[in-house]
Amino acid sequence: MTASTTRLRRLVTAVVATFGVASLTLTGSAVAAGRPAAWAGTWSTGVTGPATAPNPETVFDNQTLRQIVHTSIGGRSLRVRLSNEYGAQPLVIGEARVARHAGGARIVAGTDRRLTFGGRSSVSIPPGAPALSDPVALSVPALSELVVSIHLPRRTVAATVHGSAFQTNYVAAGNVTRSPDLTGAATTTSWYFLSGVSVAAPPRAAAVVTFGDSITDGAITTVDANHRWPDFLARRLQQAAPDTLGVLNKGIGGNRLLYDGNTLPDPPFGGIGPLFGDSALSRFDRDVLAQPGARAVIVLLGINDIGQPGSIAPASEAVTVDELIAGYRQLIARAHERGLRIIGATLTPFQDTTIPGYYTAANEAKRAAVNRWIRTSGEYDGVIDFDRAVRDPAQPLRIRPQYDSGDHLHPNDAGMRAMADAVPLRLTAQTA
Repeated sequence: MTASTTRLRRLVTAVVATFGVASLTLTGSAVAAGRPAAWAGTWSTGVTGPATAPNPETVFDNQTLRQIVHTSIGGRSLRVRLSNEYGAQPLVIGEARVARHAGGARIVAGTDRRLTFGGRSSVSIPPGAPALSDPVALSVPALSELVVSIHLPRRTVAATVHGSAFQTNYVAAGNVTRSPDLTGAATTTSWYFLSGVSVAAPPRAAAVVTFGDSITDGAITTVDANHRWPDFLARRLQQAAPDTLGVLNKGIGGNRLLYDGNTLPDPPFGGIGPLFGDSALSRFDRDVLAQPGARAVIVLLGINDIGQPGSIAPASEAVTVDELIAGYRQLIARAHERGLRIIGATLTPFQDTTIPGYYTAANEAKRAAVNRWIRTSGEYDGVIDFDRAVRDPAQPLRIRPQYDSGDHLHPNDAGMRAMADAVPLRLTAQTA
């Protein structure tokens, strides 16, 4: 074991002590019922409404969705959360199953398990609601992949979605949830009706939520590689203290702090506003406070509030620095009310981004002012300087060329790793 690894283990041990999860024990009634000591999130995504006209409506009818998710921490059993939170009609699930992933659309032999909901293998989820499965006895390794297969027996509009999964998922005819492979299935890089997986982890386990926009979501990273910065952070944490801290990715492309997704009708973004999600202020309770085992949240939001108005959103939605700070203060207050640590991240460079009208000198001045406040106000419980991690020292208003995806806004895979490496783990070891 290297000295750096030893130091990292000590930091994460301090995290656990600070969170207080090391003291969680089973009550007598819990022991009698055989319930686990703690449920902690191992994977999650932020759901939104679907794209709107002129985009074609996505509809499933007597089809199976086989969707792949990447875990952070491991556990001895799991629960799956399905979502009809943007649906206008009941979501009927004919059958649902979970298994370990063997690559492509294949599952690992002997790992296929039926999902039940209140003991039943089918479920009708009311409009606006989620559904949490019963516990499933399946050993879940950390940093592995699971397959969730759901059969939609009737015509179903894809009303609840995560549009940019950067993960290949599969769609096949009929109920083939039990099939070991789905040869010839169609593919998609979105997740539908699926929002989370939690595991029965050791009593000390907890989760950190990464709350942000497309940069947290992993925009323009390699599909199926799990190279989002939260994925790299999960690997660091797992190396330091296995199965201690899950990492839940609640990034949504195009998301804003103060305004819901709202795009102008013209290309290239016309009509996809709902995919940008509800504002961070609107979704914070569901996407952060309600997450299983959540003890901390990292916030990277604001660049779309600055850049979108007058570009891909109405100019009337322009915001001031003071309005952004007021929004951050609301997130801080709401996190502290529930006992969560909240860590602010500086906004990364975006000079000369290829999105027309997004970067201006006035918008850069807003970014600089927001970053000064994040760094110096002391109002967050800690600061992660993502700006410093990815900016070009020779041109600090731009991303380093080796970290640039090509649009001068989103970091590439190497930039995502640099962001994760910039997270000082000692932050979460401080007292909230």
